[in-house]
Amino acid sequence: MAEEMKKYLHEIMSQIDGIHAVLITDRDGVPVLKAATESAPELALRPGFLTTVGMATDQAGKLGMGKSQRIACIYGKYQVIHFNRFPLMVSMIASSTANTGMLLGLEAELSSLVQDLKAAVDVI
Repeated sequence: MAEEMKKYLHEIMSQIDGIHAVLITDRDGVPVLKAATESAPELALRPGFLTTVGMATDQAGKLGMGKSQRIACIYGKYQVIHFNRFPLMVSMIASSTANTGMLLGLEAELSSLVQDLKAAVDVI
């Protein structure tokens, strides 16, 4: 089943030019499911980087504007999009020139996969 999910992530990645990786992690940055190309930056795939996102989401929630649902960051060569789907986080790493709107649009397409993984994580 995990291989089918990984294949599904690769299919989704093929729809958008410039996407390097899609990761679904727990709040501690531990990968539950990961699909990446060879061009994905190694540092962005590490749990240390991914765990920072969970902390940033929690801190952003303290701004008094409600719980953070999405975070988009653009750096020199890359952009990173995160979806908060407690207890999971979906992270996408793409080139800075990739279409951000299309990346954000993947949230709906990934929702059924995330729901399945949530059910599995809740059991464990």
